[in-house]
Amino acid sequence: MTQANWARLPVVKSKADLVYDSLRAAIAEGDLKPGERINMDELARNLGVSKIPIREAVKRLEADGLVVSRVHSGVAVAEVDAAEMRGVFLAREAIEGLVAGLAAQRVTDAQLAELEAVQQQMRGRLGTRSLQKLPELNSEFHRILAEAAGYRILAELTDQLLLTVRRHRIASPADPDNWAQVIAEHDEIVAALRRRDPDAAAQAAKAHINAQADHEVADKE
Repeated sequence: MTQANWARLPVVKSKADLVYDSLRAAIAEGDLKPGERINMDELARNLGVSKIPIREAVKRLEADGLVVSRVHSGVAVAEVDAAEMRGVFLAREAIEGLVAGLAAQRVTDAQLAELEAVQQQMRGRLGTRSLQKLPELNSEFHRILAEAAGYRILAELTDQLLLTVRRHRIASPADPDNWAQVIAEHDEIVAALRRRDPDAAAQAAKAHINAQADHEVADKE
């Protein structure tokens, strides 16, 4: 049997991976809030694992900048530095403009259908004022867009920046008018993708990020 004929092994997540995924999701959803202390003993009991995978997951989260470990005070969810948010949106503008331009050249019909489906869900949630799921759906829209661009590193950077924005928004009240604007801005991106127009897609993505930066940052500076 040659190496070329080897079957790919199934991906099996370790306990540390599962703990990491669970904590990261809790941080993203605001179940664990910025500054909140993480009780390692209670977490181990609740998840039914030893402290070893907990420590491994915490190290990864610390490397991601999502938690901080301090002597004598334990592990806590990292605070979101409001002063850094302008930099976050500058990075998003550059990366998401690039992502959208690449996606316009590579997006498949199936991915376009996925983007449209997310948009429909967002419109439905907004129409019924069920706003709590909109941040997750927004992240899903940008995840599909980054996947269509075709580069894993761009998808990872997009995901990391979106997580920071979601954490920043946790303390802010939901704004239906802004979510309506987000959906309209997404529509502009999708329209450019359908035309397979890289320049228009990049400009639409940059305009979207700039508008959101003004909403999230300008009033708080």
